[in-house]
Amino acid sequence: MIKCAELSISFQNKNILKDVTLEVKNHLSILGANGSGKSSFAKALSGLIEYDGDITIDSQNIKTLTPNARAKLLSYIPTKLELYDKLITVEEFVLLGRFPYKESLFSYAKKDYDIVKEMLEFLSIAHLAKHTLAELSSGEQQLTLIAQALTQQSKIIIFDEPTANLDPKNSKIIAEHIKALKEEHTIILITHDLHLAAFIDSQVLFIKDKSAKLYDKEFFSDTMLEELYGVAFSNLAVRYD
Repeated sequence: MIKCAELSISFQNKNILKDVTLEVKNHLSILGANGSGKSSFAKALSGLIEYDGDITIDSQNIKTLTPNARAKLLSYIPTKLELYDKLITVEEFVLLGRFPYKESLFSYAKKDYDIVKEMLEFLSIAHLAKHTLAELSSGEQQLTLIAQALTQQSKIIIFDEPTANLDPKNSKIIAEHIKALKEEHTIILITHDLHLAAFIDSQVLFIKDKSAKLYDKEFFSDTMLEELYGVAFSNLAVRYD
């Protein structure tokens, strides 16, 4: 269970979220307008940015956790792969997910390589193991990011707009993988894609005006969406007429 108590996040002296208190028992989709604070909320959960208030996961205050302990509890997958060594291979990049478990200063254990192989096969990208990241398509890069998170074996996986840069076919592949991962992980999804959020079928956290509110299935009604977004909807799509 994730609990936030009087959580406030600021950036350059501007409040992004203010005094947010809530409890999340399971999977979650986070929605809201551009700049509303979705990614900031997720990065606070991940311990990647500073915040005021308290965040606890399974009664553990994340500010008290060591980096390795936090990595074993939670992994964060950014929107796209941006900063990386262009010569690093897929296998080498995914292996970095095992760093929190590394026993030797000099090398990874056979178990670490076995887990990497298993995850590459699970995501059907084992044939790319020796390819460099620079050689991959956007869809393949996104699957590589997921593979690294899976090798990390954290309980919670946060996806930050995982289909934002993908074509419909690759978006469908990623969506199906995310939904399947709900069987063994707690999934937190940040997205603008209402169809994706409805498909993943989790409780929704809607962020607006520096506050956040939880919704269940009623969130996806056209009436509720029009109220929250301020435009008319029809079957989860904005009406342009």
